[in-house]
Amino acid sequence: MEFRFNGTGDSAQVPRFGCNCVACNRARVFTSLQRSPCSAEVRVDGKRYLLDAGRMDLALSCEMERPAAFLITHYHADHVQGLFHLRWGCGEPIPVYGPKDAQGCADLHRNSGILDFQPGLKPFRTIKFDSLTVTPVPLKHSKPTLGYCLDDGGTRLAYLTDTFGLPVETERFLNSWQPDVVVLDACHPASYATPRNHNTITQALDIITRLNPPRAYLTHISHELDAERLLKPMDLPLKVRIAQDGDTLDNWP
Repeated sequence: MEFRFNGTGDSAQVPRFGCNCVACNRARVFTSLQRSPCSAEVRVDGKRYLLDAGRMDLALSCEMERPAAFLITHYHADHVQGLFHLRWGCGEPIPVYGPKDAQGCADLHRNSGILDFQPGLKPFRTIKFDSLTVTPVPLKHSKPTLGYCLDDGGTRLAYLTDTFGLPVETERFLNSWQPDVVVLDACHPASYATPRNHNTITQALDIITRLNPPRAYLTHISHELDAERLLKPMDLPLKVRIAQDGDTLDNWP
């Protein structure tokens, strides 16, 4: 399995428009530290599968290499906005899998163009793409949201964003499934007072402790978390890393 973080930010991204915090100013200077909308890709059997579609350069990326399918976690704009341009493209339809959500996002479902929206996935019901097995798991968010457990027969990776904690049945499944890698929402800094739709970094680390995977990445990172870590450095467990755009499983330090 080849896995790459295409984006690791929240909906405001880093740098956030108009913000002069230390994290945003740093990201304007060092572009490698910028964060685009949370998304990723996995390659198995020579095929490319995209996890979410919030990047605004999505059509260009797909023109360079057409994906075999999209796996959408949920229909908030920062996870699907790239599809609005892509849908009016040409060529063979591209399958799009995601949670059952009658509202979706604006008119994507009604005017889908080349996007071939599949029936809403059912939690814990596995689907197969050649040697890649995908098991959707429910997450806690303000829209119907799924995480994806990916297994190519060699690596098991759980992609879990956006979420505030984990449903009991999802955590039970993950403890039984035993992922090699967990990718988890850790949007807010530890000092954030009123988390609702996303984990604080403290909550995320507590979940990772309970799941106890060999490796874990934190994603969907806000500029507030980047800023807090710059001002008050925080030691992470050796097996946990905060992901950056462009990171892969192979460049673990």
